[in-house]
Amino acid sequence: MIIICPSCKKKFNLDINLIPSEGRDLQCGSCEHIWFYKKQEPISEPLQIKEDIAIKEKEDSDKLNGDRSKDQLIKKPVEENKKVKSELLKFKETESKTEVIKKTQSSKLFSYLIVFIISLGALIILLDTLKTPLINIFPGLEVLLFNLYETLKDIKLFIIDLS
Repeated sequence: MIIICPSCKKKFNLDINLIPSEGRDLQCGSCEHIWFYKKQEPISEPLQIKEDIAIKEKEDSDKLNGDRSKDQLIKKPVEENKKVKSELLKFKETESKTEVIKKTQSSKLFSYLIVFIISLGALIILLDTLKTPLINIFPGLEVLLFNLYETLKDIKLFIIDLS
């Protein structure tokens, strides 16, 4: 099944079995836009009009004998219902957009934190590996590296004590 991102219009081939009948959130791999997708049942037969609407409207207007008050009484609740539905849809859209923004902001922060921790670990491993050549070039670096290693040992002991 081909699904199109509503934001960037990129097309994706997706297994239909991955989407439950109640729908699910999807994220575009290109622009990272998140949207809710629900399966749509395919229409097996084309729709056909069985009645001529123009003739039926003329018959209805003849029945009312020019009395538009009944017609207005019927249309009024329908129009009010449409307004309420449109307001609810707008509210749901803004609510879902704020939820998506919060999710993406927290996931980005978490991703940055993980990258920072991995980079810090890689820097420490690099400094430990190149300790001797660095000390030969920068003699004052030996004291700084010793203090760094001692601080890391203290942090390790602190984390162990928390357990």
